[in-house]
Amino acid sequence: MSTYTEEVGEKLNDLLEKTYDAEKGFKKAGENTDNPGLKSYFDGKAQQRYDFGHALKSEIKSFGQEVDKGDSLTGKAHRAWMDVKALFSSDDDEAMLEEAIRGEKAAVEEYEDVLKEISLPSSTSTLLKSQKQAIESGLSTIKSLEDLS
Repeated sequence: MSTYTEEVGEKLNDLLEKTYDAEKGFKKAGENTDNPGLKSYFDGKAQQRYDFGHALKSEIKSFGQEVDKGDSLTGKAHRAWMDVKALFSSDDDEAMLEEAIRGEKAAVEEYEDVLKEISLPSSTSTLLKSQKQAIESGLSTIKSLEDLS
């Protein structure tokens, strides 16, 4: 039977932190674009990550683990880089889309890493697979949005 180990808790908390970083990054991207289609997309992705974060927090708490709060240094650096790209790029929307694609691909890899954990409870595995699939689906949408920029 799969059990919820401290290591699983740490991995989920890392994923939670990156989820919050992504939420903030998408909010920032939505603020940095004047394109209504891209703004809607980025705002929707920010809301999705907010929802993902709450689901992850509930899952962590359901197994009696502490939920880490915080903002990762990597996430702050990523958002700062998006600000720099928005200020200095001749094609802001394209630069933000490229950054969003990079971030989403990294998120899929992070989910895959946690899903490789053999001691995942079935509820955790189901939650992570669902969120990973939503991110992968979003990657297809991002690629179609590149034509809008």
